Amino acid sequence: MLTEAQVLEALKKVIDPDFKKDIVTLGFVRDLKIEGDRVSFTLKLTTPACPLKDKLKADAEAAVKGAGAREVAIALDAESPIQQKPLPGVDHVIAVVAGKGGVGKSTTAVNLAVALAQLGAKVGLFDADAFGPNAPRMLGALGRPLMTRGGKIIPIEAHGVKLVSLGLVVPDGQPIVWRGSLQHSFVRDFVTKTEWGELDYVVVDMPPGTGDIPLSVMQLVPLTGAIVVGTPQEVALEDVRRAVTMLEKLEVAVLGFVENMSYFVCPSCGEKHDILGSGGLAAYAEKYGAPLLGQIPIEPKIRKGGDVGFPAALEEGPLGEAYRELAENTARRVAVAASQQKPKETPHQKPFLNIPLKK
Repeated sequence: MLTEAQVLEALKKVIDPDFKKDIVTLGFVRDLKIEGDRVSFTLKLTTPACPLKDKLKADAEAAVKGAGAREVAIALDAESPIQQKPLPGVDHVIAVVAGKGGVGKSTTAVNLAVALAQLGAKVGLFDADAFGPNAPRMLGALGRPLMTRGGKIIPIEAHGVKLVSLGLVVPDGQPIVWRGSLQHSFVRDFVTKTEWGELDYVVVDMPPGTGDIPLSVMQLVPLTGAIVVGTPQEVALEDVRRAVTMLEKLEVAVLGFVENMSYFVCPSCGEKHDILGSGGLAAYAEKYGAPLLGQIPIEPKIRKGGDVGFPAALEEGPLGEAYRELAENTARRVAVAASQQKPKETPHQKPFLNIPLKK
């Protein structure tokens, strides 16, 4: 008859490749029960979006059967180890940044959020790009104004993602003309007044460049880390370097890089073309020491989906897979980054920017 010690010893052979430790030491094995030659337990991971959950489950089952169990029942669950949450109810906040506009930062942020939700995570999207709030259109949420309840902003939901954006408040076509102090107040107000509920991730679509709003987000919100979006050509690396330097100065971890418009696959012949060059961002990422989290192709469906509110991450085939791979790699990096850092304290800020919202 199997003993608990024998089962746990067998499970110590199952190593999480990201944390480089076994699942017993990591505390993933819960509620272990042994009834004769039948073993059951819960494998409680750090995020429901863990891309390795099926492999870890299969490896754990094989290990226990190898120890002599005839039947193994494993339930999958997730529990964040985060004690001090960066926002009420939110485990991780991920900023998506770019050194300049036009590289597909908002498209990447929207599709990353949708892809994380597809992996089973509870996700929010804060559209902090006040001067170009395109997330509502990309998520198909235009015409659905933000509401308030008890002085709190209630996000709307589209494609499994909770969204807060100035684009849901300001009339279509009306420009935002703000000086620096109002930009800071906008970030502070939305951060302190939004009722996200319980979420695994909030993805922040940052404005391009290194101006007031990116600085305010990084100062007001304890970010788990940031993802830097760039394109393959060498000249674009100058802007990537500027974004990375900003993150370093503000002590924000660089989770990795996304190479957008990475390549084009000819629909007629299937041949791959590197229209904007190749290798530049990958080489920089390797030299910097953070991974290339995803390579997104030039694909008309991305543009069409953004225009009609059907994110490309929902597509079947290689395009959807590219965004799902980005989400999986991001989830893995976030889990490791969160285990290696202590969240910064969020300074208490009293909001004073009164944005008219429907009650």
